Amino acid sequence: MFKEFKKFISRGNVVELAVGLIMATYFGAIVKSFVDDIIMPPVGQLIAGVDFSRLNYVIGEKTLEDGTMQEVTINYGTFLNHIITFFIVSLAVFAVAKIYNNYLKKKKEEPAEAEKGPTSQEQLLMEIRDAIREKNGGAV
Repeated sequence: MFKEFKKFISRGNVVELAVGLIMATYFGAIVKSFVDDIIMPPVGQLIAGVDFSRLNYVIGEKTLEDGTMQEVTINYGTFLNHIITFFIVSLAVFAVAKIYNNYLKKKKEEPAEAEKGPTSQEQLLMEIRDAIREKNGGAV
């Protein structure tokens, strides 16, 4: 069982997947910070200084063990931040996938061009070679 696990874990795909997962985690953190700290403050300022992360709807109150009251809220401002973060991440992933697919498409086309056949100069040289073979009885 250990040998199978070692074989599985040493495959390139698993390592690439792990690296991709780690990169995606930190990319998500960067995008979240970008949305929360850079995009949302100006947007909130444009609409009367609203801080989206603090937008909520109070649905009730509850009493804590120490006797203090705490509001029970629906935090729709945080939800809006997450939606905007999702769209930015989606856009970035779409752009990366599009660039990668175009790269793969070009990479596939390059060998096809090389396999087209001989150039006109190569064709002429082959005709000269064949003519010399015919003149010499098949030996060059």
